[in-house]
Amino acid sequence: MSALAFKIVIPARYASTRLPGKPLLDLGGKPMIVRVAERARLAGAEEIWVATDNLEVRAAAEAYEVAALMTRADHPTGTDRLAEVVEQRGWSGETIVVNVQGDEPLIDPEIIIQTARQLATSGADIATVAHPITEAGDFFNPNVVKVVCRADGDAAYFSRAPIPYARDHFARENGGETLPAGFPAYRHVGLYAYRASFLKAYAGLSVAPTEQFESLEQLRALWHGYRISVALIDAAPAAGVDTPEDAERMRKLFDRV
Repeated sequence: MSALAFKIVIPARYASTRLPGKPLLDLGGKPMIVRVAERARLAGAEEIWVATDNLEVRAAAEAYEVAALMTRADHPTGTDRLAEVVEQRGWSGETIVVNVQGDEPLIDPEIIIQTARQLATSGADIATVAHPITEAGDFFNPNVVKVVCRADGDAAYFSRAPIPYARDHFARENGGETLPAGFPAYRHVGLYAYRASFLKAYAGLSVAPTEQFESLEQLRALWHGYRISVALIDAAPAAGVDTPEDAERMRKLFDRV
């Protein structure tokens, strides 16, 4: 349990291109959204809320005594949904709100705590997570988001491109089949903690040009001068559920528990 004061919001949009009704996916007899909330509870947050646009999802959460509230169906991002929760609940600007994705039933509670603590101690507007990249295939994969950090631990930039680029090493390696020793390449993990003051301001922020081209929502905050502090972890956390294959893998895992 953590003595740190923070709240958790789990956005749970019912519609999904690849997995419609994903929050209700049965994992060992419980809906996935409940499995996520049960893991989140272990982090010791003051409050945990499922934020959904679907009555079935709310009912499924409440059936297992997980607090849930209805949010608008037209939110373009999960961050917008969090902002509505802040408004509905009347949280003060200094409230720390951790956004736990609703498709990560294996999320490590310690990482949730670490992210909340990173925000509290850094004084930043947002905190997030990254881990070292050790494989060249991941470094050059545009689906793996990279982050470059400043000396103070704040993010300088996020990109799908291979950054930072080890020019001389990759030239010698004829394109880069390996990474150099001590290479400061980090993969961004999409777990965020926000100050409620940022979430209240978010809807009024214009979309950044970099955000449009990279398709990375966090670049909007950097574009407008907000600080994003990065907590470093040793390795990638457990994978979530994005595809039907992921869903089947997770079902089998929980069936064995």
